[in-house]
Amino acid sequence: MDTFVDERDQKLLDGDKYTFAVLRRIMKGQTEILLSDHENVIICFTGHPFPVWIWTPDSATAEDMERVYMLAKDKGLLNGDYHFNIKYELAEYFMKRSEEDGLKFQIQTNMYAYDCPDPICPTEKADGAIHRCTMDDLDELVDIIEMFHQEIVIDRQNREQYRKDAVAIIENENVFFWRNAAGKTVASCKSAPAGELASINLVFTYPDHRRKHYAENLVYQVTKTMRDQGFIPMLYTDADYVASNSCYEKIGYILRGRLCSIEPQKEEKPEYESKKEA
Repeated sequence: MDTFVDERDQKLLDGDKYTFAVLRRIMKGQTEILLSDHENVIICFTGHPFPVWIWTPDSATAEDMERVYMLAKDKGLLNGDYHFNIKYELAEYFMKRSEEDGLKFQIQTNMYAYDCPDPICPTEKADGAIHRCTMDDLDELVDIIEMFHQEIVIDRQNREQYRKDAVAIIENENVFFWRNAAGKTVASCKSAPAGELASINLVFTYPDHRRKHYAENLVYQVTKTMRDQGFIPMLYTDADYVASNSCYEKIGYILRGRLCSIEPQKEEKPEYESKKEA
């Protein structure tokens, strides 16, 4: 196994360019673990609290998946401290195989990958307008990032790190709010252009402003901007969140792939009743 990637790996990911768009991006940067045989497996981990990404081809056999499992085990990734973004076939293998080693995995999130070649203007208009964030919006953006991660319960960090992230994405000028007619921020969305794709994420609406089409209109505006700039907008969704997926499909997003996130199953602690004798 090599500890670097090259054009061979980029070619491997061409067939899964939506489901593994994040892997394509992060494996070019700083990583704690990067392994590839340039043919059947790519393993990439940037650091906690983020997932380990593992790419395998659709044609992977049981022998191939056992090899991947053992690679992960040899690297200490199966000690209960890591979660993985992988294809369903490999997830099923990991969940079954890990029981033999006394570790149980469970599906954390079922994910869909969408792209949007032709954005469709929402039929339901929302009051207000889009606003590109500046450093004047830093504190509010930090609040939104924190609430977003608390709600999705993945990749959670401390507030100091959220602030660093917020500064970076404002400097990149690709994070936006939707402000309603009263001038109040009600939703957020950001884009991350990389290569031919522009990943849309941080889609969040304050709970007391949901079901008013704010996020739908905001995502459409950001999507259209990215498309007009020549990028193919794409995003990941929670496959089990039907309402959200329906919203994206209404504005032109097309389902292109599926994958899942698996995590170690937490042991349930027994409940004890303290009884006092009379």
